Amino acid sequence: MLDTNTNRPELPPEIARRRTFAIISHPDAGKTTLTEKFLLYGGAIQMAGQVRAKGEARRTRSDFMKMEQDRGISVSASAMSFDFGKYRFNLVDTPGHSDFSEDTYRTLTAVDAAVMVIDGAKGVESQTQKLFEVCRLRDLPILTFCNKMDRESRDTFDIIDEIQENLAIDVSPASWPIGMGRDFMGTYDLLNDRLELMDRADRNVVAETIEINGLDDPKLAEHVPEHLLEKFLEEVEMAKELLPTLDPQSVLEGHMTPIWFGSAINSFGVQELMQGIANYGPEPQPQQADPRAIAPEEKKVAGFVFKVQANMDPKHRDRVAFMRLASGHFKRGMKLTHVRSKKPMAVSNPVLFLASDRELAEEAWAGDIIGIPNHGQLRIGDTLTEGEMIRATGIPSFAPELLQTVRAGDPMKAKHLEKALMQFAEEGAAKVFKPNIGSGFIVGVVGALQFEVLASRIELEYGLPVRFEQSQFTSARWIIGDKDEVEKLVNANKQHIAHDNDGDPVFLTRLQWDIDRVERDYPDLKLSATKEMMV
Repeated sequence: MLDTNTNRPELPPEIARRRTFAIISHPDAGKTTLTEKFLLYGGAIQMAGQVRAKGEARRTRSDFMKMEQDRGISVSASAMSFDFGKYRFNLVDTPGHSDFSEDTYRTLTAVDAAVMVIDGAKGVESQTQKLFEVCRLRDLPILTFCNKMDRESRDTFDIIDEIQENLAIDVSPASWPIGMGRDFMGTYDLLNDRLELMDRADRNVVAETIEINGLDDPKLAEHVPEHLLEKFLEEVEMAKELLPTLDPQSVLEGHMTPIWFGSAINSFGVQELMQGIANYGPEPQPQQADPRAIAPEEKKVAGFVFKVQANMDPKHRDRVAFMRLASGHFKRGMKLTHVRSKKPMAVSNPVLFLASDRELAEEAWAGDIIGIPNHGQLRIGDTLTEGEMIRATGIPSFAPELLQTVRAGDPMKAKHLEKALMQFAEEGAAKVFKPNIGSGFIVGVVGALQFEVLASRIELEYGLPVRFEQSQFTSARWIIGDKDEVEKLVNANKQHIAHDNDGDPVFLTRLQWDIDRVERDYPDLKLSATKEMMV
């Protein structure tokens, strides 16, 4: 495998075979279905659960929250590990819905590459573009899968042009579709000179593969009807002349994306994509940290928490911190230093995820994602190491765009409500602010659907009916600067001040004018819309 950094030492084989990636897409582009098929080919499940199927069959394996199962959308990012050939894939499924984008942004800090799923009929949609920009900030390599080719879709060149223009990245076709919609019969694998034919009868069957020698092989005409063949040959000739050939180094640097065409629901094109991830995806990469980057080949274990999920198992009040291992070879029972509190922590029952099934992880290597059950010690952004005081950086927390006050249906249960809200704040599911004046809490989220999810989870997990009401404030900013200056601002604007769950001061505003006024009157202070998830 080519490495982006030629002077880095070769990775130990066990680490080099890891591929840690996320799937990003607009809602409904077929991301969860694709995840299912990955698990099917990885031998992890026998029959892929249909997202749209009825009853029990519709409980797809990667959606474990009750609300996800009811609505057929993914709300929280889940992590899964499985083997594919000699490779170990660590797949992080992210919510496509824009209301949960913050969870997705954080997840992208824990992966080395992204698979972008595009709907053949709709092309590049708004949420895809947003997520792509986050990948850009981190120079993540991107592999593209154009899904739903078995439905009426747009012209192949149109789709490729749109990706090149909207996302400013070179696109190199790894496969080319033959026909589309009802006529879609398969693809031609440009990398291996093979014809892949789709079986519409059984959705869980691996596609038939026919080896051919070049496009003038007479075998092509035996399998492809004449009216489709002519158009296909013409398109491939044009593609070869107009589009760049695949350059693995350029893919690793994030300047080029290979594109595969297929239909995830028909299990078609998925295996080629997986082979592409194995061949062109990056090995575990160094992670940004302070005071130095963490390299995967280092012998000492280091890892960071990018997500906390509470109550994954409703029978137990558990909290699982998802940790990406940045270096070393982790073994169960190891004592690691929790950098924020400087305390040692024994990791005695770490788990590996196979969707909602978990098993004890006896060992894990750099690049893997493990779950650490804990009672609130671990938060997003925490780093665990074998003693070195080094902390991972770059995990963002965004200012909420919507604020509402929350009240318990039963006023006697205010204490319980506070506990539930703190739990969700630490999980990163919402921002919780305690205003300095008045009682109650203000909850801030990025998208309106999150209020519904919170209300339903507080009721399900804590037995507390709550109601959200309009708040007088519209946005929140973290106050950053010299302690004395901050205190001066806090004392002069008590009605605007609240504290977040870490105890950091926050300025709540109604109008942009409030922010401008503070910036004018307190030039040494900064009102920030993001805060790094750290101490």
